[in-house]
Parts: sequence; C-alpha cells; structure tokens
Amino acid sequence: MNATKSTQSTAPAGHDGLACVPLADQPVPRGDYVSDAQVRWCPGCGDYSILATFLGLLPKLGLKRENTVVVSGIGCSSRFPYYVDTYGIHSIHGRAPAIATGLATVRPDLNVWVITGDGDALSIGGNHLIHALRRNVNLTIILFNNRIYGLTKGQYSPTSPAGTITKSSPKGSLDLPFDPVSLALGAEASFVARALDTDRAGLTEAMERAARHRGAALIEVMQNCVIFADGTWDSARGPETESSIVRLADGEPVTWAGGTKCLVRDPATGELTPAVTADAAPEQIVVHRESASDPSLAFGLSRLDRLGLTPVGVFRAVDRPAYDDEARAQVTWIEDRAKRAKVMQKLLVGPDSWTID
Repeated sequence: MNATKSTQSTAPAGHDGLACVPLADQPVPRGDYVSDAQVRWCPGCGDYSILATFLGLLPKLGLKRENTVVVSGIGCSSRFPYYVDTYGIHSIHGRAPAIATGLATVRPDLNVWVITGDGDALSIGGNHLIHALRRNVNLTIILFNNRIYGLTKGQYSPTSPAGTITKSSPKGSLDLPFDPVSLALGAEASFVARALDTDRAGLTEAMERAARHRGAALIEVMQNCVIFADGTWDSARGPETESSIVRLADGEPVTWAGGTKCLVRDPATGELTPAVTADAAPEQIVVHRESASDPSLAFGLSRLDRLGLTPVGVFRAVDRPAYDDEARAQVTWIEDRAKRAKVMQKLLVGPDSWTID
C-alpha cells in the first residue's frame, strides 16, 4: 500500500496569526503587562514610545498573558523582554529569529514577538532574519532602526547612510546601507510594514495587523537615538515633512503633499516617478496593492527614498502557508502513518487467519 503526504495546509481559517492562541477569560488591563523592572534607556530614546505602543496594543489582542512571548537578541532594543510582564527570552546576538522559529514551531498556542535592532538583525543576524522571512514562520518581528549601534556607543550600523561619521568611521562610512523594507521584500516576506516611533496611531495599526497576520511579519520602526544619531529621521518628523511622507493605503493611488502630488509609472521606461496629480493621466497613477502576489511594485515603493520621499504603512500583506503550520502537518502525517503501520503489522502477525480464493 502506497501512502502519499497530504498537501493540505493546517493554517486556521482566515489565516489569522492568533487563531491558535487562547483568549483571556476576562480583559487584561494594560497595567498587568507592565513589569516592575526599571526602564533603562536614555531619556528621549525612541524605544520608550515603541514600548508604550506595544503595551497599549497587548490588551486589545485579548489573549491570555501567559501565552505571549517576547524574544530579543542583543542591543538597546533587546532589553524589551524585561519591561513586559509576559514570558520572554533575552537571547544571543542576531539569533532571536532562530530561537523564535523553534518556539513558534512547537508551540502554536503562543503569540511570539521578535524584538531586534538594525545592528542585531541585519549584521550578525542577517541570515537568521532573511530565512525566517523566507520560510514564513508565524512570528511578528519589530526591527528598531536608529541607523547606529547604540549599546556599544555609536559605531556605524548596516543602515547608517553612506558618509556617516562615527567612532568606527571617522572619515565617513563607506558601506552602502541596507533598506530593511527592501531586504524583507526581497526575501519574499508575506507581511512588511514601516512606521515612525512617534506616530502612535500608525505604529499601533502596523503592530496589530502584523500580529494578526499568519506568517512572518516585519515592521521597520524608524526610531531616534538622541545620543549617537539624533535627528537621523528628521526627514519624517513634524508638520513640515508632510510634503515628503507617502502614506500607503491599499487600493488607493499613491499620493502625498495633501494629494497634490502622485506617483506615476513612466510608460517608456517603467520607472516610478513623481508628478503633479492634476497633470497626470489617471491610468498612469500608481495604485497600491498590498496583496499583490508579485512584490515588484512594493519593492519599488520601498526605494522612493531616492526621490526624497519616505513611504510608511503596509507595503505587502499576502496569504501563503506558514512554515510552522506545514512542519507540524508533516509530523502529524508521519505519526498517523506509524500508527497505521502498527495496526497492519498486528493484523498480519496476529492469531486470526483467513483464506483467499
């Protein structure tokens, strides 16, 4: 008898990333998620606003507190597990995605978050990050990007702009920096978003959507380091920056500056270029489709910095099988096959006999 593996996905209906996590018997107040550890970040650090947003989100998810786990690597951001009164793992440099992968695979009843920084995730942890995204493990990854190594006192990081003068690059960094969103899209991540640390509403929406997405979700948070990289994201802060902030909305034209400017695709070259909305042909204006199976347009949007623009919001949100769901399905199939084999073996060597004509 030949047995074949079932290819049916075991993902819960609706591909809800929290579908397997037990709900709390009664609402859990925000205060229950606040640990008694002293928060030890520099005054004015963007990490404070990210933590506050996170603590405000957890009660909204309605989950049992003991079924949330925060896994971090090494860096200023990686102190996060100490400040949240849930289960947490302060792991080793760059390896948080690998540890979280194991946790998510064996415990589908857990809401697993990965907290990491631009140095932790994109330097020593680069391979772990891209493979977690490629595999589509059911994790929510928050990448704090302050474009500097803060904990080790101000060396340039994989996201520092070329020419950045730091203690480790006194004549200016020579490296071409990573764009975390472009990197995630290149790794075929199924959910990718970007938010600003001080934009409470935008960050909350990105976090909640990422948490409810089944599969690997990455949020880049543009975060300020007041000591070693103060002002690195000034281009995205304040009322005067509204002329360069592109707020992505699914199914809507890509516009900015109060809708007076838009993104068009050059019919000759296919390149994305800005235009005055009133002068653009409607069929040329780019419409954002976060659920598009091809990530090419989302990748193009992630490169708008070359035009002096800063896109924020959800770049991509697509459904595809989660690695941990598929891994558990394989184990179940093998266990079921072994049980069937034992039943057949017992029948063959048992005391009963029969005659076949």
